[in-house]
Amino acid sequence: MKPFARLLFRRLGLLIALLATVFVAVDLLPGSTGRAVLGREASAEQVARKEHELGLDRPLAVRFLDWISGVLTGDFGRTARGRSINELLADKFPPTLLLGGLALVVTVVVSLLIGAWWAAAAPPLSLRRAGSAELTSRQGSPIATAWYRTLQPATTVAAAIPEFVLATLLIMVFALATGWLPAVTITDRQGFPVSADMLVLPVLALAIPQIGWNTRVVRAALAEAAQAPHVESAMLDGLSTRVVLVRHVLPFAAPTVVASFATTVGMVLGGSLVVETIFNYPGLGAVLAGSVADRDTSVVAAVVALSGVVIMLMFAVADGIRAWSLRGRG
Repeated sequence: MKPFARLLFRRLGLLIALLATVFVAVDLLPGSTGRAVLGREASAEQVARKEHELGLDRPLAVRFLDWISGVLTGDFGRTARGRSINELLADKFPPTLLLGGLALVVTVVVSLLIGAWWAAAAPPLSLRRAGSAELTSRQGSPIATAWYRTLQPATTVAAAIPEFVLATLLIMVFALATGWLPAVTITDRQGFPVSADMLVLPVLALAIPQIGWNTRVVRAALAEAAQAPHVESAMLDGLSTRVVLVRHVLPFAAPTVVASFATTVGMVLGGSLVVETIFNYPGLGAVLAGSVADRDTSVVAAVVALSGVVIMLMFAVADGIRAWSLRGRG
């Protein structure tokens, strides 16, 4: 528990340092919070009075310490417009969590399936060479060679495409050109999309780049794990490729794969803030955009803090799975 506790405190320290950086960055933005709240017609005296009311005339360090002390008691404070940040997050975070959760599930399932298929495309005795550049038409089967030549560039391109570019392309193809799927999100009274098809394009925009990256990680991890002596023994015993992968290779590749998926959580949450804006999705993206425009530091920091806690929890789960998968090894 001691190493885990040290790791937890180190991550908490990094999160607090990140929140302090957010305070500094938002404070350096041009404009005035009081002016953004009151409008252009407000006089300088009204703006100064509003900023004094919000405590913005205090030193930045004092404001940060006051805010972080409130967060430790579960109170994120109030927005510059007077709304409780706790209520705001309670309204807007569940839709973002739904979108990010679906994207993560799709990423995990598809990456595992394609990565395992890619690693197993060669004959069982060639599985250990699947991660090597030596996989050619002379050494692998035609299927293995075809998979290698297709997936190698496809996953690279998928991982390299930014979410906002991919979202725009998906809208052009599936919404504007074919009309198969909606390009914008309409919400019900609870703030969730009124139909499931409104989630398809945002989920794909988030999942496809992560599928590209994680597929390569899964394939590389499986290929490395396949080099273990017990895997060769299992192959020589005549076990099928599927059995070898599931029982003898995947458990040894699990630490690397799970760590990659845990990192994906942060990428999905970060990407969702952009994707939500493009699809008019009712999540934290609109909240963050509005708070940046208002220079509302407390809201921006609250979104970062909430996202950071979710990421930390996922890393804790990944650490637990990694410890479980490594049990009994020297």
